[in-house]
Amino acid sequence: MKWVTWEQVGVDRMACAWLIQKYIDPQPEFVFVPVGKTPLPEGAEPFDIPGMRLSHHRGHCTFYTMLKEYDLADPILHRIARIVDEADVVQEVMVEPVAPGLDLLTRGIRLISPDDHIALERGRLIYDALYAQLARGEQT
Repeated sequence: MKWVTWEQVGVDRMACAWLIQKYIDPQPEFVFVPVGKTPLPEGAEPFDIPGMRLSHHRGHCTFYTMLKEYDLADPILHRIARIVDEADVVQEVMVEPVAPGLDLLTRGIRLISPDDHIALERGRLIYDALYAQLARGEQT
């Protein structure tokens, strides 16, 4: 399936792409468009683009929205959603201490990657590692 999002991926879009490939679509094709570009490519499912079905809703990041839309109940994924929420959405109270570090790492990945496809490839390792650490049951 073809998925479209804005270029210059950040913490939420990188997390969503990881989620898509791991749990929703094992062979996704990602298309990146400039911020604000319309119309979007036909036949592609948009994500993390304001006003779309798979975007921020009720104060939560797109990753959280995707968990709800695709009925993914894994508690570790929901913990990652809370972390991504705090890293991506302005929060009054921070309860996930790893959120700022996750944001910093994903911004760094974007800076050292020649394009968004490479950034997603590199970012998958971060989200695989985060999932593995949380699965061990250790507090962060």
